[in-house]
Amino acid sequence: MPDTASLSPSVFFDGPLGHLFEMGGPVMMVLAVIAVTGFATFIYLTLCGALYAPRLTGGLKKTVKLWQSSPADVAPAQVRKQAGTRGRMNPLLHLVADTIEAFQGGKDPSQIRETAARDAQHALEPFEAPLKIIEVIAALAPLLGLLGTVMGMMEAFSAMAATEGRANASQLSGGIYEALTTTAAGLVIAIPFAALAAWIEFRLRRIHKVMNSTLVTVFSGFDRRDNTGADVVAEPGESSATESEDGREPEGFQLPAKQRFAHAAG
Repeated sequence: MPDTASLSPSVFFDGPLGHLFEMGGPVMMVLAVIAVTGFATFIYLTLCGALYAPRLTGGLKKTVKLWQSSPADVAPAQVRKQAGTRGRMNPLLHLVADTIEAFQGGKDPSQIRETAARDAQHALEPFEAPLKIIEVIAALAPLLGLLGTVMGMMEAFSAMAATEGRANASQLSGGIYEALTTTAAGLVIAIPFAALAAWIEFRLRRIHKVMNSTLVTVFSGFDRRDNTGADVVAEPGESSATESEDGREPEGFQLPAKQRFAHAAG
């Protein structure tokens, strides 16, 4: 039978890890907690992105092309059914299907644009909170490390003052070495999380661009129907959501101004 005492949690803190926490003090414990939190957040974001991130699949591309060439042949309910279980987790699929269904139902184009913009924003909301957590960790870790260093330096010089200046260089350098440990730990945590925040922001911007481009294509297909006089849904005089001549996207597909994927250092 193995000794129960040898399996106690204190065993894990008797080696280099325990020595590191002993040098860093309570600040090192806080750094460890935020590092674990950030890692768990990244795992959650990876799984959420793999399952629920808006993506332009091959089947969705075919649907959009069919809508442009032959709108009457597009059946949104059939598109959802053919997508399968995993495909129905794609927010962009429902966004395109709902928009086409709204056009076929004769709804007001301006209202359809507003609904599409709102749904596009909601599709990105599950990724905003994890990104913000990672950004905060990247910004907070160096500050916590600096705080630990300042506290360690204060303790080292306080010990030297208590000895009335009789502390030797070896003792002083040892205290400074221990104090600088938290700064190093804070930078080790902050650097990879800052890189992760920048990568996640880049991915979200690409998803945002794909969603806007897809919706522009869907609205362009509707406007061509309007201009040719076939299956006209919009009433005369109503504005459309076509892409302007200078290449800018319609106003209805721009996320609100408050939507911002800030960089970790921003």
